[in-house]
Amino acid sequence: MGVSERKFGTLPTGEEIKIYHLENKSGAYAEVLSFGAILAKICVPDKTGELRDVVLGYDDIEGYEVNGCFFGAIIGRSGNRIENARFFIDDKEVVLAENENHNNLHSGPNGFEKKLWEVKEISQEKNSVDFFRISPDGENGFPGEFTVVVKYEFTEENELKIIYRGRSDAATVANMTNHSYFNLSGEGSGNVLDQEVCIHAKYFTPVKDSQSIPTGEYVSVEGTPMDFNVSKPIGKDIEADFEQLKLTGGYDHNYVTDNYAKGNVRAIASAYCRESGIGMEVSSDCPCVQFYAGNFIVDEKGKKGHVYHQRDGFCLETQVEPNAVNVEDFHSPILRPGEEYSSETIYRFFVK
Repeated sequence: MGVSERKFGTLPTGEEIKIYHLENKSGAYAEVLSFGAILAKICVPDKTGELRDVVLGYDDIEGYEVNGCFFGAIIGRSGNRIENARFFIDDKEVVLAENENHNNLHSGPNGFEKKLWEVKEISQEKNSVDFFRISPDGENGFPGEFTVVVKYEFTEENELKIIYRGRSDAATVANMTNHSYFNLSGEGSGNVLDQEVCIHAKYFTPVKDSQSIPTGEYVSVEGTPMDFNVSKPIGKDIEADFEQLKLTGGYDHNYVTDNYAKGNVRAIASAYCRESGIGMEVSSDCPCVQFYAGNFIVDEKGKKGHVYHQRDGFCLETQVEPNAVNVEDFHSPILRPGEEYSSETIYRFFVK
């Protein structure tokens, strides 16, 4: 019970990577790395009481050093895509690193998920670890020195809380998220198409084309395969004859979640696996969530010798809208000096 640590591996620089084990009284636990502040494991009981690891990942540091799928990654400063890798703040153009189709994806190459984080605080009482880093002015093109803390807390109720706090000495973008891929039957158990998802959202943001930049509109999900207001299997409509699904190879879309108000943490989504009996509820104070059905996982060598394939995991990444910094009608991700960036997302696991 509580927080313990052990060595996970060594970087080519010789720097040692530690893994932090957060266990509650029931024996359920989460594990996080000092490399990338990456979420490496969540082990929770199934309907028989056996623990299952419900997130995709790797057994060694070498896997996470590459990690082309962003398994478990803390994404910063900006999650998702920024069109043409550029935007304006106060009439000044900011040019970012391009790393996907001339766009900036998840803040560019070697983002926060490839950095060594400092452990700022360990709390046995809260069963939590605080990771800290300073993103220097100009990192991947982003302005301002951005000081950030990410807290992972694993509660007695099998909730994994992720709390983000940050400040910048110049106007910048702050839109952080976690990119974990969930499989509620257990990582390596095959595809998630029979697992059910519910997303509390009347609208989604359609994309222009296969580059997945939003058009800038909110479109109703009603009467379309995009509607998850009533829980349904991920695979039910994923192959539907629907342009948005064809453009992105399946679900990979931003949903504008209901009842958003600044600082209001509310339930925005849930998922359930009948085979294991494991359910997950997602709560957040973010206005949006990206639902991604793992369309582009290809022969990825994961934990325990498992090879992950297309749709072997799904993501629910809390955020503001993709490319929001370039769309006036979207929620602004701009953080100004003197302001504190704060965001909280909770993944609660249960059995039914």
